[in-house]
Amino acid sequence: MKTIEHAKDGLLNLYHRKLRSLLALLGVLVGTASVVAMVLGGELATNEALKQFQSLGTDLLAVSINSTADENQTSQGKAENLSLDDALNLAHADAAIANVAPYTQLFYPTFYEGQSINAMLLGVTGSFVDIVKLKMQSGRFISTLDKYGFYCVIGRQVYDELKSISYKEPLGQQLQIGKNIFVIIGVAEHWPENSFVYANLDESIMVPLMATTVISKYAAINNIILQLSKEADIAATEKSVTTYLSTTAAGKQFGFRSAKELIAKMRKQSDILTVFLGLIGSISLLVGGIGVMNIMLVSVMERRLEIGIRLAVGATRRDIAILFLLEAVMLSLVGGTVGVIIGILIAYVISLWWHWQFTLFLWPPIAGFSVSVAVGVFFGFYPAYLASKLKPIDALRSD
Repeated sequence: MKTIEHAKDGLLNLYHRKLRSLLALLGVLVGTASVVAMVLGGELATNEALKQFQSLGTDLLAVSINSTADENQTSQGKAENLSLDDALNLAHADAAIANVAPYTQLFYPTFYEGQSINAMLLGVTGSFVDIVKLKMQSGRFISTLDKYGFYCVIGRQVYDELKSISYKEPLGQQLQIGKNIFVIIGVAEHWPENSFVYANLDESIMVPLMATTVISKYAAINNIILQLSKEADIAATEKSVTTYLSTTAAGKQFGFRSAKELIAKMRKQSDILTVFLGLIGSISLLVGGIGVMNIMLVSVMERRLEIGIRLAVGATRRDIAILFLLEAVMLSLVGGTVGVIIGILIAYVISLWWHWQFTLFLWPPIAGFSVSVAVGVFFGFYPAYLASKLKPIDALRSD
């Protein structure tokens, strides 16, 4: 009951000193809002980045085939590019490999109705659409039967560009790639760009992989995406793939990117970023705590007579300490609560601005609120201690 009475007295004292209490409250509010907004915003950014990988699944392994400086001086003579058959036979290199999608990349002059189109040319196989989870808006995707056929599938951004030129549906129209004419047989839906695949499919024109060898002699399979079984041992699979490619593509260097490894690295980086942002926001909260201590110290000096009277009529030093400590805590409670709400709103506005999916992670608001209360207790303890140590006679003489 005493604690409730002390809380009522504390609220009354804060009410009678509205401006001073508001200024102290604002310091805690801004600090808490900074912590919550920064940490929650960091979590939303990480979550958005992870969605890109999770949309493809975590059972993927990407292989990059790169040239070496001494490529032409291998023990077998000049290093050869990986053939399509060799790339597809990679599925037999390890039992964990369920599907294979090699692709080539070219930047080649492309025209539509006489106007130049800015797009990347991708040589793909039929399995590519399933592995990268690409959906078709209309038409069909490249199939294994197309082989050297001059057919193409355009990404969503390319589709919009073509439509702005002719004002008619691009499906079935013709594109000039170099000296060759390709027929548009499909239009892909928007595909969220993903660093796991070295291409933005929205800005790409996809053609049969073998057709790229006709267009350019420089077309080479430098990237392969492998779909693995869920129980796959990634390290063992990488070793099997390296052994196979060392024979079929001698003189090349091989790099691997695992979805699971990339996600694990991103989560680790996210933890470091979260701590960093939290520390930056805590500086504002520390300043707010100092403001609370300053206000409470002034309050102790102004209310020395009140303290003396309370002690004279039977209040214990513990009662005095609790009274002033509760005032500091209540300032922090109100400031922390409002700060958490404002921090969440700021993070929500950021998610709307960047078109992120907003998810309310519970731990940033809870952490921000807990720290704000801890700041109130920490910075309110010293003024409360000073108040409790005042001697009744000295306090009564202060007026």
